[in-house]
Amino acid sequence: MKRLTCLALPLLLAACSSKAPLNYHTLTSAAEPASQARAADFRFALQGVSVPPQVDQPQLVVRQGEGIALLENERWIAPLADEVRSALSADLSRDLGTLDLGDAPRGSGAPVLRIKVDLQRFDSQPGRGVQQDALWILRLAEPGGERVLTCGSRISQPAGASYAEVVAAHRQALAALARRIEPVARAFVADGATVCPAG
Repeated sequence: MKRLTCLALPLLLAACSSKAPLNYHTLTSAAEPASQARAADFRFALQGVSVPPQVDQPQLVVRQGEGIALLENERWIAPLADEVRSALSADLSRDLGTLDLGDAPRGSGAPVLRIKVDLQRFDSQPGRGVQQDALWILRLAEPGGERVLTCGSRISQPAGASYAEVVAAHRQALAALARRIEPVARAFVADGATVCPAG
């Protein structure tokens, strides 16, 4: 029995050592460039972001042919909804020239624009591209009540074949979404007759 155990141990260790390592991904950049944008005359608070339940997994979920693959060794470093919110917060802070208040106490002073983003599609196709469909809602409290504007955007980005390139394409798509929200947010606070952009 001891001889069998001794023979089995090296095989077990070899099997463990050959297991593919876990790779972790994030949608946030290592360092955000300094903002060159004109500072908005209001502050904003990005609410929690929702993502489709099909991709709300620790693993990356990608399309492969006609099917879907859950990539066991390719993981998000944090829950996907948190990753998306962090990336959007950084992009909107840069584009609006002001910090995201999040859930911090509001206090008095400049008006606070609340922004809610609902990602209804978060598709990944290695070697082809990514697509994000987003519903975004702007809310501004005023003495006479609350103004609300609901808009939608569909954003596609080409992606390389590697999973890191797919993640980078999603990062670019989120930056493009922030660029669509920024001018509408400025106009919405200044003028109640603001309309949504096409697409």
